[in-house]
Amino acid sequence: MRPDQWVAGDYADRMAVTPPGGALPPPPTAPAVPPGSPAPRMPLRRLGWRRFLALAGVVLLIAAGAVFMVFTLGESLGAEALLVGVIAAILPVPVLVSCFLWLDRYEPEPLKYLIFCFAWGAFVSTAISLLVNETGARLFDAWGLPAALTAVLVAPFIEELTKAAGPLLLLIFRRREFSGVTDGLVYCGLSAVGFAMVENILYLGGYGYRTGVEEYGPATGARQVIAIFIVRILLFGFAHPLFTSMTGVGLGIAARTADRRVRILAPIAGLLLAMMLHGTWNLLPSLAAATGQPLIALYGYIGVMVPIFFGMVGLAVWLRAWEGRLTERTLPDYVRAGWLTPPEVAALGSLGRRHAARTWARRVAGDGGVRAMRGYQFAATRLALLRDGMRRGLDRKPAERDRTAREERELLDAIGAYRSFFVGRDPQAPVGVWDGQRYHLRFPDGSQRAVDAPDEPVVPIPVVLSAPPPPAFPPGYGPSGWHGARSTAPWPPA
Repeated sequence: MRPDQWVAGDYADRMAVTPPGGALPPPPTAPAVPPGSPAPRMPLRRLGWRRFLALAGVVLLIAAGAVFMVFTLGESLGAEALLVGVIAAILPVPVLVSCFLWLDRYEPEPLKYLIFCFAWGAFVSTAISLLVNETGARLFDAWGLPAALTAVLVAPFIEELTKAAGPLLLLIFRRREFSGVTDGLVYCGLSAVGFAMVENILYLGGYGYRTGVEEYGPATGARQVIAIFIVRILLFGFAHPLFTSMTGVGLGIAARTADRRVRILAPIAGLLLAMMLHGTWNLLPSLAAATGQPLIALYGYIGVMVPIFFGMVGLAVWLRAWEGRLTERTLPDYVRAGWLTPPEVAALGSLGRRHAARTWARRVAGDGGVRAMRGYQFAATRLALLRDGMRRGLDRKPAERDRTAREERELLDAIGAYRSFFVGRDPQAPVGVWDGQRYHLRFPDGSQRAVDAPDEPVVPIPVVLSAPPPPAFPPGYGPSGWHGARSTAPWPPA
């Protein structure tokens, strides 16, 4: 099969269902922009004074945390040990960040929010956690209790709470950027990676290099850094992302439900589970040291933590595929309305098909076609998530429903604009129009014929070149059960 052919499942059953989210906007009467125009961009929201103050407050908080951590670590470790710790702690960060970016390939989140979560975990969470943990250790010491209790009782609570606070702020103030559990895993995972990076500076530079140098010299310090790097990063570098991913699942569930009880209870349950896992992780070495049985820690890690880790990896991979399949479940509503064709929906169902779509776009429209196809795929995925949110009843207030309707129309217009870069440019495909039920094809000899959609749509079958006229009522959801007027003729008279 050629790379420009993509196959999807049977659409016959899907196309017979009325969309629960309400009727769709009417299709446009003409392409949104002429072919070859600059790629469209989604409209930007104005930065009002309230948003400006909130943004400035967040930036100042992160900056204050960064200054505090740099000063604290520099004072306690010294310049040389701090430099060694920073270099060693940064090494695994690109790998871990890449894993979360790979998970987020269907609908990549805005870079500014990804950076925010990473910086929040690296500076705000670590600064607060360091202060609380030191206070807890002093209290336990004053009460005559072992200092190890801090790692079991205090650290899991404050660290998981502060790591999750950044993604929670996004859920509260930018709910539309939280499209599901995948986003929860990505946001919370990056916060945990930032936290682990700064914490590893303390372990590698302080407990590793500085301690070794003070006792036996630089060679011993280097050996201890290598030993801690192997154990703490290569073997158990997944620990912090694993713990905080539990909270991410809870936040993701809350973002995709209309039930207020679930919106509150799911994040709390995820946070409590993250704290319990973190506390158990810290308890295992304490038990091993107290009993003199190191196998307790080994059995706990292998028997409890490793299965949970692989379970979360499996869940993340499944959720990633689910996000691709969501387009095949949701976008057929727009096929019936004449906005999309079955092959276009088929081409969005997996990353392999999306890559083939970009290959085809490059062949027929060059580099501009590839960029347009990427934008098209992103807008279509956003549209599927938006439509799924309508079905779930996520928008309770009239203002939220109006905003969703506007965003839906903006995405549909963007899809039409992106499509103009590669529509009708493939000489191997006949020219045609999809009217929501059948193709109206025009062949090289000038003949026209109506063709039913195949059970297994294959691209490139022609995309929409024109569409039926809009009805009299304004854009939005429209009357219940309406899917767009049907065109009486696929082409205007010559």
